[in-house]
Amino acid sequence: MVAGRMFHTGAPVVLWFDPGGYDAYRVERRFVPLDQASWAESSSVLRSPNRYSTRRVGMSPEDQERTRHGNWTLDDVRTHVDQFVIHYDVCGVSRRCFRVLHDLRGLSVHFMLDIDGTIYQTLDVQERAWHAGTANDRSVGIEIANMGAYRDPDDRTLRQWYARDEQGTRITIPGSLGDGGVRTQGFVGRPSRPEPVSGEIHGTTLHQYDLTDEQYDSLIKLTAALHLALPGIELDYPRESDGSLATRELTQEEYDDFRGLIGHYHVTRGKIDPGPAFDWDRVVEGARKIVSDRAREGARYVRGGR
Repeated sequence: MVAGRMFHTGAPVVLWFDPGGYDAYRVERRFVPLDQASWAESSSVLRSPNRYSTRRVGMSPEDQERTRHGNWTLDDVRTHVDQFVIHYDVCGVSRRCFRVLHDLRGLSVHFMLDIDGTIYQTLDVQERAWHAGTANDRSVGIEIANMGAYRDPDDRTLRQWYARDEQGTRITIPGSLGDGGVRTQGFVGRPSRPEPVSGEIHGTTLHQYDLTDEQYDSLIKLTAALHLALPGIELDYPRESDGSLATRELTQEEYDDFRGLIGHYHVTRGKIDPGPAFDWDRVVEGARKIVSDRAREGARYVRGGR
């Protein structure tokens, strides 16, 4: 949903007001006893009752006054949003991610992507979610369920969350999390590539298990839908002069000029998500194909081809 308008993705999407959704508009904490959930009971651990704010950079005083009351138009959002920030959550599943963001840290993100490919939208894209610091005013954010990247390929977190069976590598949700809140009952998540992927971020070699195929499929569809709704989000990622992926923080000038998909580590030196396993080309090329196919399909209708 963008400025109150629905855009079809073709992926499983649960909105914040749907049964089983995650609502970042709510002031109360979600995963504590009811008598401890109110802002009065939470104020000692959270800085604000809200987890989001209004986009404001680059807006006239008149537009700021209008939009602060929620009167956003689609054109308003198109004018101000041109980046899609990719995070991994280091929580493993989206239910745990929302608990950490909403209940523990007082933060938010527009989308969460669970291991089964379910997308949870927690806020209208018009809102300024609190997920990427200086990028918040011009970006949409997504937290992908993945346990992250580590210097040690045998890190205990990776051993706890991944195991081998006769079919390869599978995700093993710790028993303390139950079924993890994964929407697809009995879902067995498997990294798209069975072995950890190694690569450098900020000059440091890191090791990470890949996303699931279900996550890639949904992310590709969401990326295409965001581009079609908000054309300022171009279908590309930060590159070096030779065309390769930039695996470092962008300079201020590079950041200011960039429009498209961007990693948290491109924005902030202290971050390494979405990690070395994230397949930027798979996402970008997949989204480009969807957009191209839709354009051809539209042209066929215009020409009376169907």
